[in-house]
Amino acid sequence: MRVLLVPNYSRPEAVGGASRLAAWLEGEGVEVRWAHDKKLFPDRVVDLEGVGLVVSLGGDGTLLRAARIVEYAEIPIVGLSYGHLGFLTCGGPDELVEVVQSALDGTMHASHRATLDIRATFTKPDGSEFVERRFALNDLALTHGVKGDMIAFDVSVSGHHIDRLRGDGFVVSTATGSTGYALAAGGPIVTPECTGMICVPVAPHSIRARAFITAPDDVVEIQITRERASERLFFADGQPIGEGLWGERVSVRRGPGDVILLDRSVQSFYRSVSRVFYGDSRS
Repeated sequence: MRVLLVPNYSRPEAVGGASRLAAWLEGEGVEVRWAHDKKLFPDRVVDLEGVGLVVSLGGDGTLLRAARIVEYAEIPIVGLSYGHLGFLTCGGPDELVEVVQSALDGTMHASHRATLDIRATFTKPDGSEFVERRFALNDLALTHGVKGDMIAFDVSVSGHHIDRLRGDGFVVSTATGSTGYALAAGGPIVTPECTGMICVPVAPHSIRARAFITAPDDVVEIQITRERASERLFFADGQPIGEGLWGERVSVRRGPGDVILLDRSVQSFYRSVSRVFYGDSRS
C-alpha cells in the first residue's frame, strides 16, 4: 500500500512534519508519495494508483485539497492540524506517528461524508454555453461579483420551484460544509450522518427566505433570471468555477462516492462542535 502526503506547502512546519512522517513510513516499509505544490504546478495531476491512505498536514483548507485529489474514490483521509482551526482534522504535530499508525492499523473510526456533484453552465463571450462539472466536499456557492450588485435567481428542488430570490447569493452544502459558509450565512450545524443538502440564502432581500434541508436523492437547481444583468460567480469549496465567466445555471446533487474521514470515535464531530463553536475546553 502507498500513502499519499498532502502538506500545506506555505507552512514550513507542515512540510517538516511530512518529511518526518515520510521517513518513519519508509522505515516501516510503506511506500510514500507526495502531492505536488499546487501553487507551483497548478495543472499537475496526482497519481492515486495503489494509494490506500491519504494524510493531510495543514488546516481544513489542506484537507479540502486532499478531498479534491481523492474525489469520489473513497480512499480514507486522515488530517493532522497545522492550521488555525482544524475542525476536520483529528490530531496535531505531537501525535503525528500515533495517528497515522492507528490509521494504518485500521483502528480509527471511519466517518463517511456525503459529497456534491456540481454541473454549472456558463456563457462564453461569443454567446455559446459550456458546462463544467466539479466535485465538492463542503459546498457550492453562488455569489455576486466585485461590484456587489444584488443577484436575482430561481431555486428549484427536483423540478419543484421553491422561490425567486434576490440577494447576495445562495449556498448548497453538505453536512460537512454546514460548519463553513452555510453556517456563516445563518444555516444550522448538521451532523455528518445527514446525507441531504443544506440550502441557505445569503443576505436575501426578503424576511421569508429560510434555510432548508433536502432529501439525499434530491437535485437542487439554481437558474439566474433575466431580471437583472448582475455579475455572478460560482464556487466549489471556495475554488472558482468557470474561469471568471458569469454563471447561468447550476445543478447540485449528492456525489457518486463519499469522502472517508478517519477520526478517533463516532463522537468526534460533537467534540469538535463543542470545542470550536461553544468554547467548551473539556472537549
